[in-house]
Amino acid sequence: MDFITDNHLQGLIIGACTFLIIGMFHPIVVKAEYYWGTRCWWIFLLFGLASIAISLWVESITLSALAGVFAFSSFWSIKELFDQKKRVQKGWFPKNPKRTYKF
Repeated sequence: MDFITDNHLQGLIIGACTFLIIGMFHPIVVKAEYYWGTRCWWIFLLFGLASIAISLWVESITLSALAGVFAFSSFWSIKELFDQKKRVQKGWFPKNPKRTYKF
């Protein structure tokens, strides 16, 4: 992993991976709300807390930064999960026909 320690590439690697991590969370939030509703928010919290611990433990700046991005993307996903519920209520996203809704 010599290429990760090259200071000239660290910013590009962090930027590209941040883009991918954030992009990955959008469909995860949509699917999580569709199948489980907002009850699964605590899973995002656990992933976020674990990622913070990893970020503090890892010595590589690049990997530490990516763990931090993953952590705060997980925390942001908790908010997005509840926002996604509102989007489903408005009819912007489909309801799961196998679930009962209280709205």
